[in-house]
Amino acid sequence: MEWIILVLVGLVASSLGSLIGMGGGIIVVPALLYLATLSTFSHLTPQVVVGTSLFTMIFTGLSSTLAYMKHKTVDYKSGLIFLIGSGPGSILGAWVTEKLDLHSFNIYFGLFILFVSIVLVVKDKLKPLPYRKDKGIVRTFTDNSEKTFEYGFSPITAIVISFLVGFLSGIFGIGGGSLMVPTMILLFFFPPHVATATSMFMILPTSILSSITHIALGNVNWLYALALIPGAWIGAKVGVFLNSKLKSKTIVLIIRIILVIVGIRLIYQGFAG
Repeated sequence: MEWIILVLVGLVASSLGSLIGMGGGIIVVPALLYLATLSTFSHLTPQVVVGTSLFTMIFTGLSSTLAYMKHKTVDYKSGLIFLIGSGPGSILGAWVTEKLDLHSFNIYFGLFILFVSIVLVVKDKLKPLPYRKDKGIVRTFTDNSEKTFEYGFSPITAIVISFLVGFLSGIFGIGGGSLMVPTMILLFFFPPHVATATSMFMILPTSILSSITHIALGNVNWLYALALIPGAWIGAKVGVFLNSKLKSKTIVLIIRIILVIVGIRLIYQGFAG
């Protein structure tokens, strides 16, 4: 029974995560923390929950990246530029976490994520950050409704912003995708399909790096990871398939709903702690 529950958790989390480019940790972590309150899973600690979730993210990231590659929606160049900033930022954020009172920060960060979800409502009235076409990165993309997007950014601006995003993600342990996707859509005007696929491409190396630390600390429950991985692998394919069928507006709506849920959960954790 335990295995069936874990396979289903992996399947649902990975489907949603790869659909919106936020990884499945947003669902796996709270699901495992809830299961830890039941007698069967009572031996799970928060550290093991996070470590096991991050390890399964490697397979979500790999599976969805391979699938998005077939749809040609991954912007590799932009993803690697963002990683230059978000990688060191997330490491620094994880280190700073040790020094902070996380309860009040969870409340503030939850409010910040709710603010991002509200900004997504008015995003059509926003203007992208300025960049010079002769010196910046310029991209075009045509989605499944034959609508063509042009978007771009200054590499230095992108690295600075992604460092801040990675830093915040590292502090709050919510995975970079939760903030990187809305950042790409709101500040650099990435088409939602490309933002999602590029975020999943970035989640792969970051989850490998984070997992190495957690494996060294003994924070991975290998039996539970083995149960979560099949669901994560299949779910990632399901998420990519749904992403290729949905309109850009629908994906933004789903991102907003997930951000609201994450924001409320962080605020609740802050008060509960």
